[in-house]
Amino acid sequence: MNPLLSIKGTITVGVVLALAVAFGLGNGLGGLNAVIWLHVLAGVAWIGLLYYFNFVQVPGVAAALAEADNGGPGPAAINKYVAPTALLWFRMAAAVTWLTGISGLAQIGGGMDGIINAFTLSNGMGVIGLGAWLGTIMLFNVWVLIWPNQKKILGLDGKTHDASTIAGAKKIALLASRTNTALSVPMLLCMVGHGHGLAF
Repeated sequence: MNPLLSIKGTITVGVVLALAVAFGLGNGLGGLNAVIWLHVLAGVAWIGLLYYFNFVQVPGVAAALAEADNGGPGPAAINKYVAPTALLWFRMAAAVTWLTGISGLAQIGGGMDGIINAFTLSNGMGVIGLGAWLGTIMLFNVWVLIWPNQKKILGLDGKTHDASTIAGAKKIALLASRTNTALSVPMLLCMVGHGHGLAF
């Protein structure tokens, strides 16, 4: 059986390969920080889905809507089968990224002092702290602006909404998502820059 034919098998192969790299380079797991590794994995999923929504799904749904009156497929398949699952992974990846990020700040900064220093941009934690602030704003946007409005748009809140409510929800969700896309660029710079000499 080919493990690449299932998502669980694919993830297992990825973990085995990562462990092979860790042990193959002679360090074993001694130098591995599992929290930071999980932070990076969840962050890749979060930002990857953010980019998918902005660069693929939103334009795809707009094109499907434009062609619906001319016999095109319309956005139903994306909105019914793809969007709810993608939004679930998106929300969970955002939460795990933020929680593991806070844990990572505590690890690298000596407990609660690390978190405080990061969020006050002090004691050598300015770059990573700015990244943490940007990530926190992005998390807020996901859970407070994007998700509640997507539930209205996709009819996942169990209510019927009029066209103006849905139009308003689309605008808020889109602007929050675009804000996150813009913030992701300096946020990623800060997150990588902390470990690679970017300082202020």
